[in-house]
Amino acid sequence: MVGSADVVVIGAGMVGAACAYYCGAAGLAVTVVERGSVAGGTTGAGEGNVLLSDKEPGPELDLARWSSDLWRQLAAEHGPAFEYETKGGLVVAASDAELAALFDLADRQRSAGVVASPVADLASCEPHLAPDLAGGVFYPEDAQVQPMLAAAHLLRLARERFGATVLLGTEVLGVTGSEVRTSSGGVSAGAVVNAAGVWGGAVAELAGVFVPVLPRRGFVLVTEPLPVLVRHKVYSAGYVADVAADTGRLRTSAVVEGTRSGTVLIGASRERVGFDRTPSLPVLRSLAAGAIALFPFLARVNALRAYCGFRPYCPDHLPVIGADPRLPGLWHACGHEGAGIGLAPATGALLAALITGATPGVSATPFRVDRFAA
Repeated sequence: MVGSADVVVIGAGMVGAACAYYCGAAGLAVTVVERGSVAGGTTGAGEGNVLLSDKEPGPELDLARWSSDLWRQLAAEHGPAFEYETKGGLVVAASDAELAALFDLADRQRSAGVVASPVADLASCEPHLAPDLAGGVFYPEDAQVQPMLAAAHLLRLARERFGATVLLGTEVLGVTGSEVRTSSGGVSAGAVVNAAGVWGGAVAELAGVFVPVLPRRGFVLVTEPLPVLVRHKVYSAGYVADVAADTGRLRTSAVVEGTRSGTVLIGASRERVGFDRTPSLPVLRSLAAGAIALFPFLARVNALRAYCGFRPYCPDHLPVIGADPRLPGLWHACGHEGAGIGLAPATGALLAALITGATPGVSATPFRVDRFAA
């Protein structure tokens, strides 16, 4: 037996780190078990988005608004350690029809408490945008963090402030509601949290239950370092529809943003191909073409590299957060798809509240695992 804890968190990505931090802050003794390294999965392949702009009104947006507030609270104390930037998001439409749909979404988001401002003069926000775009909407609350730094720093805080134990390079071999059996021995627990991201379904299987989490692959292009030519996170209006799409076939939409190092990140693609990491030139060409359509100057810029990651996809595009009624003591915090960085603090705070019996900031009902058919 390695030891014991009030809560054992499986996974040391952004969501697992947030669960460890907020459970520790709630007075619980926490052990984190990770078979690889901190942020070695989806978190390390993410762009660090903390977005409200891409979410329809409903449970996910409610969770995202709470999480955005929590990110701001964390940034007030630790912002430089996270590379937290309130750069804002600009969503642009290529046609009048796209713009009408975008305005309709923005109207509904404003009714849900989101700040969203129509932009007629796009050049005033982004001088290097293509001149033939129909218009856009600016979301000043959209932000960005460096996800690997943020996950590592939250885990360090959980360890230093709240005494959490972090076991890296430790594979989970079996799960019950009161113990996690690992390659280094067993860890007994009052609660076991499945925060394994795209492997959340596999961890659930170890516990003898089913959670429908599937990997959804995405590629990102990274340019050579540049002066500041892209001021905000900029993406095409079609991105929201691609996020919500149920099809497994390839979907791409233009997403462009700069980083503090000067590189420009270009996405986004989505396809369900299992855990296949094979580079796809057609996908990369499509991403490059979409980015150039938004920012023509990118046609003259070198792409230094490309990388891929896997979003933990659930069929209804909502994460699974809360207790598993099929196995007392087992809890889930996975299935966030591409929104895990942004939703992580609220996920951790929600889970800690549920475990301790406190009142959470949002209802957990929409995220229950038993919403899925057998």
